[in-house]
Order: sequence, then C-alpha cells, then structure tokens
Amino acid sequence: MSELDYQKLKFKAGLEIHQQLDTHKLFCSCPSVLRKDEPEFEIKRKLHAVAGESGEIDVAAQHEASKDKEFIYQGYDTTCLVELDEEPPHQINQEALDIALQIALLLNCKIFPITQIMRKTVIDGSNTSGFQRTVLIAYDGYVETSSGKIGIESVALEEDAARIISKESSRTIYRLDRLGIPLVEITTSPDIKTPEQAKEVALHIGDILRSCKVKRGLGTIRQDVNLSILDGSRVEIKGVQDMKIFVKTIEKEVKRQLEIIEKGGKVEKEVRNALPDATTEFLRPMPGAARMYPETDLPLLRISRERINKLKKSLPKLRSEIEKELKKKGLNSEMIQIMFKENKTNLFLNLIKVYDSPVLIGKMILLYPKEIAKHLKKSLDDVEKTLDEEKYSFVLESLRNKKIEESQIKEVLERIVKGASLEEAIKFEKVDLSEIEEEIFKIIKSKPGLSPNAYMGLVMKQFRGKIDGKSAMEIIQKFLKGGKK
Repeated sequence: MSELDYQKLKFKAGLEIHQQLDTHKLFCSCPSVLRKDEPEFEIKRKLHAVAGESGEIDVAAQHEASKDKEFIYQGYDTTCLVELDEEPPHQINQEALDIALQIALLLNCKIFPITQIMRKTVIDGSNTSGFQRTVLIAYDGYVETSSGKIGIESVALEEDAARIISKESSRTIYRLDRLGIPLVEITTSPDIKTPEQAKEVALHIGDILRSCKVKRGLGTIRQDVNLSILDGSRVEIKGVQDMKIFVKTIEKEVKRQLEIIEKGGKVEKEVRNALPDATTEFLRPMPGAARMYPETDLPLLRISRERINKLKKSLPKLRSEIEKELKKKGLNSEMIQIMFKENKTNLFLNLIKVYDSPVLIGKMILLYPKEIAKHLKKSLDDVEKTLDEEKYSFVLESLRNKKIEESQIKEVLERIVKGASLEEAIKFEKVDLSEIEEEIFKIIKSKPGLSPNAYMGLVMKQFRGKIDGKSAMEIIQKFLKGGKK
C-alpha cells in the first residue's frame, strides 16, 4: 500500500471549491464584513427537517435533526431581518452575479439563460432559515491541465453560512456577520485520476478566482474533495485547505478505504472532515437531492445574451498571465508578490500607461505610501485613501512634462497627503546648483570618512525636493575624488 497504483485502483476524484465574492451580501444590502466587537443581540432557534422537492426528507437533514440542538445567533447593526429569516430575500446582488458569470466564462462554461433560485435544506444551524439559497448559473465547462482536460460540471452562486463561535453537545453559537456573503461554488467532473492532478486543478481554479473580484485571506476559500476507488463508495472530504498536505490527505483517505476493503468491510458513502495531520474523521452521511426545493419568494433568474457578451469583452487576465507581464516590464518576484498581496496590479498596469517606468511606479505605490505614513505618523490606510489613481496619474504626467524631477515625487505625494492641491504640490522653488554644491562640500568636510551612500542620505535629507539623486551623487563623487580643495 506504500506505492499506490491509482490507475489499477480505478481512482477518480472531483473538486468542490467555494469562494467568497467581494461585494455586499447576496440577498440584502448588508455589508460583507466580519465583526470582532461584542455582538449587540442574540436570538435562539431550533430547526426541523422538511421534505425536499421529491417529497422525501434528506438523510443528512434527518441526521442533524436527530441531535435536537439549540442554536444561538449573534447579530449587529449590520445584521438585517433577511439574515434573521424575518423578512423575504431581496433581489439577487447584480454585482455578485456578474462576478460569478465572469468566473464561469473563464472556466469555459455554458450559461443558463433562465434558472431557478433554489433552497438547499441545511439544519446544522448554519442558516437561520434551515436552508441555504443557491442558484445554478453555468455548466459543461473545462480547465486544461498538464495531463488533459478536466470538466467543470457546474458553477453556482449561493449565500455563505453563519460562522461558528462555540460548539457544545446541546447547543451551538453562530454569528450572523458571515451569513449571506456571496459564495461561488465550482464543481468539477470526476475526471481527476491522481492526487497530484487534483492539486494542479485546485491551483489553476484558484488562479482564475484570484483574477476576479473575490475576497482574500483566511476562510474566504474552502475546498472539498470527492473521491472513490474500485469496490468503494464516493466519500466527500470537507476543508482540504492546506496545499502543503493536499496530496497527502487524499493519499491517506485512499489507504483508509483500502484497509476497510481488504478486511472485507464496506466503504460507507459519507462526508468526512480533513484534519491537520492529513487524516479524516466522520462528519455526517452523504446528502442527496432530496434536500433541494424551489425558492418561492423570488422570481426566475434571467441572464440575457447581451449581458454575457458585455462581460466577455471585459474578462480579467489570470494572475499567472499578469505575473509574466510584470516580469517582462522589469519587476522582480518580490515586488510582484507584494503587488498581488496588496491588490495593486490593476493600479500598476494603469499607471504604466501614463509613464513607462515600472520600477519607479512600483516604488510609488508600494514603498512611498509606507514611508510617508511613517514620517507623518498617519495610518497607512489614510495615506492610501488619499493617494488614489487620479493623483498618481497627475504626478506622473507632471514628471513626463518635466514640471518636476523624479527625486521630487515622494515630496509631492507627501504634500498631497498633507492636504495641498495638486497644482500646489508640484511647485518647487528654483535653486542655484552652485549654492547647493557649496553646502554639499560643507557636509562632506564636516563628516569625513563616510561612504558615498551615507553622504547621499545627509544631502537628500537637507535638500529634499531641490536636487535629484543622480545630480547629488555626481557632486558627492566629484568632491570625494578631490574635486574641491
């Protein structure tokens, strides 16, 4: 069993990837913000299983109902009656729908022109209503891997669940700040033949998601793996998040199933939870189609051909494509990673059209705001809110038109942050370079033995905005070589 032959085992797997979108909530206008302060109110509920569209009660719902648990929901002033299930849902969030459609198009999917918003029975307490709203928007797509195409069965848009604060045997406490955040769900076909291919598919879909307007950070994306082997049953592993142990988790699950089969047992069709040591534990029985039924409070969702064509014209580039483009423009890997992390790639690509100097623009938007915030003792958020794309563009246009020098850019940006108008910020007094040479000579004479860079720091501190770095270094080098006695 140490060397698994996945072809002989008839291994097959598919992925379910859930990604939060960066908009307000899906069926109300509440902000999609997770709160850290104390909640303002609590409500208590008990949930009961109901029959789905087929007239049957889902086995997973029955399993949860048998626990007879009490659920406590914590809310804030950013929580509304929709989240409390005391008011019908509002019309679907159009921005979230557009993002989900973009993702579907990047996954080469076909879009449903008319679709039905559904209710999915969920009575583990994660939804106040006892169901999750979900709508199927696309189907029959694919992604390319190094070992062939992997089908995309469906792309759905749904509301995220409430988040667990604490869990006991008889009750669970949830917070409603996460409930209703738009979530896109991508389901692949069971075309994956090895754990390594599963990881490749997950990373590729992640690249597509990051190119769109999605939330970033811990908990904003969740990955589940469905897998089976010869003589086994389909098992779903929830929460296979850590890519470092992604392959190992699948391998261990296959070995667990093999041990059961070799002992003459039966692999149960069930949902299991991924653990930090790459093993899994039982979570609940595998849900079926009996938990789905139509949403009665909302009309059919219609997606026009005009809307799809408009979105096709403005599809974002993939992160991998942008990374190649940035490297071609001369940025190093570290700066590129920071730019992705701070979500400034679009700003960079727009500014490079104004003034073609990649390294300078990289410094302007990544380094200078931090230095200015530190110098002025302001928060970085406040500084970056002031320095928007319009102001950066104005400064670069001024540089291009020779109204300012490159060495004056940081001073200009700092003046803008302090409240100066754009025209005032680029005004610098004309100085006599010969007078500055005299002052630089005095600095060198008063502090003998320093390196050129150390003198450069002293000179730029004293003559900030009056001389550019190149000219200053030329003067320093001239005096250090004995240019003035």
